[in-house]
Order: sequence, then structure tokens, then C-alpha cells
Amino acid sequence: MITEILAAIFLLAGCLFMLVAALGVFRMPDLLTRMHATTKSGVLGAGLIMCAVMFFFGDSSVTLKALAVMAFTTLTSPIAAHTIGRAGYFIGVPLWDKTIKDELKGRYDEQSHTLKSSDEQLEDKIS
Repeated sequence: MITEILAAIFLLAGCLFMLVAALGVFRMPDLLTRMHATTKSGVLGAGLIMCAVMFFFGDSSVTLKALAVMAFTTLTSPIAAHTIGRAGYFIGVPLWDKTIKDELKGRYDEQSHTLKSSDEQLEDKIS
């Protein structure tokens, strides 16, 4: 009985975070903020749902699989978001008009498809 209540609490919390992630896709103004909403809330929501699965079933094989899903999403979600954000930036997806800081502006060479660090950019200005 207690495990079912805990599973229900974790499941509801996970679904709430997934709902927040889905709303973030519709409400956020640009690619980067949408990705932030989906990766943070999505991973937390999926992790809480996997916790609910572990509590409900209580089987060691299910627990191991749920932990593997949690580890996989936690490790791959930031990497995927970084890659998608970088690709979106480089192909010219517009930033939100109220974006304050663009640290990549002027560092990307479209001919060679390389990104210069701040040290390399400083050396080019000196030369």
C-alpha cells in the first residue's frame, strides 16, 4: 500500500515536470530557451517516472532497467541539447530579440566551419 502511494506521488510529480517541459516548448520564444525547458524538466520528469516504476514493481531487473534509463537520459540529454543548440546557432536560427549576450558572435568562420576561442580571436586582432 505504501509503495503504491509512493509510486503514485512520483508518477504525478514526473508527469507534472513533463507537462512543464511541454509547455516550455510552446511558451518559450527561441530555440535555446525551448531546449533549456525541455532538457531540464524532461530529464527530471523521466527520472521521477522511472522512480515510480521502481517503487511500483519492486523487482531488481525492473529497477536496474529504470536506473539505466535514468542514467542514459541524464548523460545524453545535455549533450544532445548542446549539439542541437550549436547546430541551430550556426545555421542561423534567430535568437530572441531580448537576448542580452551572444558570446559566439564573430567567432564562427563559415568558410572553414571552425569556432575560434577567445584567445585565438585576440591573437587575430593583434596580428
